[in-house]
Amino acid sequence: MSRIETLLNLLEQNPGDEFTKYALALEYVSLQETDNAEKYLKELIAVSPGYLATYYQYGKLLEDKGEVDEARKIYNQGLFVATSQDDLHTKAELQDALDNLF
Repeated sequence: MSRIETLLNLLEQNPGDEFTKYALALEYVSLQETDNAEKYLKELIAVSPGYLATYYQYGKLLEDKGEVDEARKIYNQGLFVATSQDDLHTKAELQDALDNLF
């Protein structure tokens, strides 16, 4: 059974599991299946906006697709959430990503 299949099975058992959705998105990114990855990253932001790791990964995916303005929006959104959660590490990571956008 592939990692994708394993994660899909886990998600079927627990559809609200944020970590499984995130892991599935990253697995799709590693397989260069950006549409599938984007589906799960978008869903995480919509349903679980406090799941901070999503913003960096989704921003990077958008950057790789050449959607720099959209990436900027996602990074800024993540900065707002990181600030509200007082997560200095994630805030710095997102700010660095923003600063390095072209």
